Amino acid sequence: MSSSDTVHFRHNQAFLAAAIVAFFGALPVAGARWYLLPVLLVPLTVAIWAWRAGTDADADELRLRALFGQRRIGWDRVAELAVDPRGRAVALLDDGQRAVLPAVRGTDLPRLVSATGQTLPGAAG
Repeated sequence: MSSSDTVHFRHNQAFLAAAIVAFFGALPVAGARWYLLPVLLVPLTVAIWAWRAGTDADADELRLRALFGQRRIGWDRVAELAVDPRGRAVALLDDGQRAVLPAVRGTDLPRLVSATGQTLPGAAG
């Protein structure tokens, strides 16, 4: 499966921009005393999360990416795709577990399903 067949969902890149601004804003604080140096880890962690976290979907599986690590879920394990009360997309698995799909909103479900090569019932097209 080529990467062009994979649909990528990522968080808004404004998080990354804010983390970079916060990093440079924290430099004077961290430079004032040696024990304040770990303050720089907070914006650095947010920047890495904003760059990395999200959901990738192709015809074979979902890949949920977090700050550290990832979780792969085959489409054969997904019993249902749903939207939670906060508007986030959730995969309900065949064993009863729920997996929140990072960076996927309920309005993104048609695009997510299209990665499988299938269409939603009642979808135009």
